[in-house]
Amino acid sequence: MLRQFARSTIAPRFTRTYVPGQFTGKKNPNGKYTVTLIEGDGIGTEISQAVKDIYAAAKVPIEWEPVDVTPLLIDGKTTLPQAAVDSVNKNLVALKGPLATPVGKGHTSMNLTLRRTFNLFANVRPCKSIVGYDTPYENVDTVLIRENTEGEYSGIEHTIVPGVVQSIKLITKTASEKVIRYAFEYAKSINKPHVVVVHKASIMKLSDGLFVETAKEVAKEYPDVPLDFELLDNTSLKLTADPADYKDVVMVMPNLYGDIMSDLSSGLIGGLGLTPSGNMGNKVSIFEAVHGSAPDIAGKGLANPTALLLSSCMMLRHMSLNADADKIENAVLKTIASGPENRTGDLKGTATTTRFTEQVIANL
Repeated sequence: MLRQFARSTIAPRFTRTYVPGQFTGKKNPNGKYTVTLIEGDGIGTEISQAVKDIYAAAKVPIEWEPVDVTPLLIDGKTTLPQAAVDSVNKNLVALKGPLATPVGKGHTSMNLTLRRTFNLFANVRPCKSIVGYDTPYENVDTVLIRENTEGEYSGIEHTIVPGVVQSIKLITKTASEKVIRYAFEYAKSINKPHVVVVHKASIMKLSDGLFVETAKEVAKEYPDVPLDFELLDNTSLKLTADPADYKDVVMVMPNLYGDIMSDLSSGLIGGLGLTPSGNMGNKVSIFEAVHGSAPDIAGKGLANPTALLLSSCMMLRHMSLNADADKIENAVLKTIASGPENRTGDLKGTATTTRFTEQVIANL
């Protein structure tokens, strides 16, 4: 869960006044913060309404600024409406429901467009077992940080000859250094001062090798935080064999590996419907539910708001509103643990979205 970075009592070798990813927003004259709200598609409206209702009941000092992010195609490039871009840049923080990319219209992925528009360089995915919702794994408590802007997802592909396609994996020292430094700072802030770099430099000696060497350089600034390295396949095996091995570390890795491993981690605790997520930029941060828009159940009152609620708690901690985050998170977890009558269908329950929301409010 994100929060303002706590500095170690041991002075680092180099001092920095600002690390990308910190929240620098200010309260309004009325004592509240304004947060951009991207409700999203499909079930997004319903789960966003649940968040708004719970925040109102909990008296969280937040004012929502809803924006429309229906994409525009300008010169063949997927572009966000300027009003939405201005809102996020002004407020410095946003909460986002699930977005669906228009099919067959030439649009790039909406999530990828957001990352590129706001240079969201790191995706933070904590996964923690939910009491009262049993899975084959117990006591999962992992944190994974994924480089969010390059790697195999750079979109550099071309056909060499018919039947032969080349896709280029782009790794830069600048992007690697930024996400690795963020991982060190984040590890200190959540009292997991141990960083594990996950890579495949045994095969991709130059690209992943650069990521590994950059981590070694950044580690010199953090002598109080141990640094280890693991091969991707080994981490996959160990994480599914015994997730407890990773409860005291923060994993950081290039883009594609992080995309796969973060969903694997979510599977250990019951799926994306229980998983919070935050995307960190130089100044702007966007917190999101990473599950799909589920158009098949939209409007039926069956949607589960848990992922968006827990992501909003990450957002509150990022904004140093820790007491409000704890209050809402505890109410959500208590509701899930209280029984199937208060859980939605995806959590083997019978509750509607409204019922779940009302129970969370009752448990505040």
